[in-house]
Amino acid sequence: MAKELYFIKTNPVIAKINLYNKLCREENNVLSFLNDDKKTSLEIIKNKVKDSVEELSPEELLQIFNWFKNEYRLDKEEMKTQLFINGIDLFYEIPSEAHVNNFQKILSDYEKHSQSRLNFISDCENFNHFLIYGIFYTQMIKKENEDILPHFLKSDYKKLYILAENQFNLNGVDKVDSDNLYNYFIDLYDFTKHYKGSIIKLYAQ
Repeated sequence: MAKELYFIKTNPVIAKINLYNKLCREENNVLSFLNDDKKTSLEIIKNKVKDSVEELSPEELLQIFNWFKNEYRLDKEEMKTQLFINGIDLFYEIPSEAHVNNFQKILSDYEKHSQSRLNFISDCENFNHFLIYGIFYTQMIKKENEDILPHFLKSDYKKLYILAENQFNLNGVDKVDSDNLYNYFIDLYDFTKHYKGSIIKLYAQ
């Protein structure tokens, strides 16, 4: 199971220039993070980045991510800065394996009952619908009604509220860390509510 979950926004125009040039300049460094047939893999990655970084597969993006993670292993904030400079905005992460598993369970339930699938890369509107569902659902687990945001959202997203309520009634009170999960959904919603691009979910071991 994944130990960490990263949420990423991309800037394909910047990646096409900065990331592509970095891959070309530092070929020997990045090769050690690629799988078998490393030279071919690198050429495939470079061609995809030159077209659009969003064409990278989860495995390819994770290999690039691990390269940056190793290069800036002593300074995580610098790693995030360098990723951003190269067109990859790591804007949020869930760093706990238990929390990632619980987040994934909520996502799986949502996909099953909403008949909507959030793939490795999703448009922000669909992603935000899931986040709103998650806010409703985790607030029900918390059994608290003090926060204003869920009440505000409920009037505009009644179907998502009903979906979350039905799932809550089906599951009962899950033995999950509801406070942290609720905060994850609130934070992610705040980071993406005005964003119009794509969102990438990247699972890491």
